[in-house]
Amino acid sequence: MAESKPKSPIVFLIAAVLAAAGFVALPLMAFRAPIPQTMFFSQKIFYYHVPAAWTMFIAVIVCGVASALYLRKRDARWDEAAQASAMIAVLFGAIVMTTGPIWAKAHWSKYWIWEARLVSALLVWMMAIAYVLVRRYGGPGMERLSAAIGIFAAVNVPLVYWSTTIWRTQHPPNSVVPTLDNRMRPALYTSALLFVILFVLIYAVRRRLLRAEARLHALHIGVEDQED
Repeated sequence: MAESKPKSPIVFLIAAVLAAAGFVALPLMAFRAPIPQTMFFSQKIFYYHVPAAWTMFIAVIVCGVASALYLRKRDARWDEAAQASAMIAVLFGAIVMTTGPIWAKAHWSKYWIWEARLVSALLVWMMAIAYVLVRRYGGPGMERLSAAIGIFAAVNVPLVYWSTTIWRTQHPPNSVVPTLDNRMRPALYTSALLFVILFVLIYAVRRRLLRAEARLHALHIGVEDQED
């Protein structure tokens, strides 16, 4: 059966251009947003740290749901979705784990403290890394093992969110965002939208790469069979 032609890249290009323009404008929006009285200029990193964390959690949840569906249906498309999402979770997790300590140093005088929100977020990120490493080096059965890791990571996302409510922590509580100054909201929500667009763009590219890799592997196996 003939393969379907690739979809038009126009939508992809438009989204990429809009995202690029948005990321150029975002620093100006963040600069103009007011600084809370109890914080310093380093608070501006908030407009990157928080949306990156939200996007990491979205990627982890997508990975977990796709992993569960793969285990249930054994459909390679769900496995591809889980793989692509896990890789993006690692990327955005790296942003979170870089911007967070920079902000912490300015406000807590330490890059890292062992408190519930930080530790639980680190664990979720490490599980995403574990997923990617298993896919790379796991050998036979790696699909099922990595799927289990993806599900476990997704289940832990609510724990990260509610950690500041369950335990007494130094990390700002979840009530910070709903009570933000109205002048700070445009920068935050614009940043969140841009990060989600970036997630979708990378996800689409990664899915296409994974399919190409699968086709190349199938061709390689076919050539070996013919030689035998």
